[in-house]
Amino acid sequence: MQFDSAAIMPRDMTAGTLIGRLWMPGTPGGPSPVWLRDDGVYDLGAVAPTLSMLLALPDPLGAVRASRDARLATLDDAVANSHADKRDPSRPYFLAPCDLQALKACGVTFVRSMLERVIEEQAKGDPQAAADIRRAVGDEIGASLRDIVPGSDEAARVKGVLQERGLWSQYLEVGIGPDAEVFTKAQPMAAVGLGAEIGIHPVSAWNNPEPEAVLVIAPDGRIVGATLGNDVNLRDVEGRSALLLGKAKDNRASCAIGPFVRLFDETFGLDHVRDLTITLTVNGGDDGFVLNGTSSLGQISRDPADLAAQAIGAHNQYPDGLMLFTGTLFAPTEDRDAPDQGFTHHLGDVVTIAAPELGALVNRVNRTDRIASWTFGTGALMRNLAERGLLKG
Repeated sequence: MQFDSAAIMPRDMTAGTLIGRLWMPGTPGGPSPVWLRDDGVYDLGAVAPTLSMLLALPDPLGAVRASRDARLATLDDAVANSHADKRDPSRPYFLAPCDLQALKACGVTFVRSMLERVIEEQAKGDPQAAADIRRAVGDEIGASLRDIVPGSDEAARVKGVLQERGLWSQYLEVGIGPDAEVFTKAQPMAAVGLGAEIGIHPVSAWNNPEPEAVLVIAPDGRIVGATLGNDVNLRDVEGRSALLLGKAKDNRASCAIGPFVRLFDETFGLDHVRDLTITLTVNGGDDGFVLNGTSSLGQISRDPADLAAQAIGAHNQYPDGLMLFTGTLFAPTEDRDAPDQGFTHHLGDVVTIAAPELGALVNRVNRTDRIASWTFGTGALMRNLAERGLLKG
């Protein structure tokens, strides 16, 4: 992985309000919420000891702008030291820009990815069978679904037609039915950030990245910002049975978020999220293979605000807030290893997910059982903050 702050930052650099988490070395060392400014990375620990507490404030933007804490690092140094292979543990580096928030995700929010889920289901996890099914399913139902509003009368009519033809699927239900799919992506504190390794379970032979916008939601349901995410997915596992979704989605380092949260302010808001075009590049670590793709939120079937409302509200609360993946248009079908086998990751692949407004999230693929174990969970964070004198009554 080769990256620097110019490649990682948003196009307008620090013109927006960018916050994140920085691991600070020391005795004891620990994570600190930070504000990225043009002259460095500044501590926000006096405003709130965790990023979840900061984002739960009535006015997180105002609190950040009013802060006057010390500079912890230069931006160039902190980004460079986030590279997993070149990290110096005695110097600061970036973590995923979330901590105690619930890590949730919405699936099947784009027609193209919805059809790929139908194909996975029909193929029962076999990538070779998927090519023929893809052609048949796409010809039969693809074009007729593209303009349907989920939950509408027209969606209900199409559902009836597809059921009569024997083509109905649970993925079509959440794709055009009234209820969005919202699932738990990972445990709080489990997300990895910029420069970290991402994990593929060793049982999987058919898997892919999922480049997504991630909504940053306060405990009261306000969407206060956005960032990028990689909802790493095991297609063969989920294709065998949708009841294996937890095994397909929640694995060591399978949830990548970052590089930073961009708070909503006068430069960036929910309408900008609605217009995001997210790019994906996979550079093969062993075979020189290059995969490029895009996911445009302008083609999403469900509005991001609707997804947020279905995840949090009177029906469900998240006292520490949540990070909500919004789904992806991207579904890779390019052959990598053999004809009609489609795409799957190789170990060492470098995955870059980027948007001009949010920067670039860069990670390298490894096996889940070869990545260092995750041990710094919620309990460890509370003990660390107490030891550093940052918890107040």
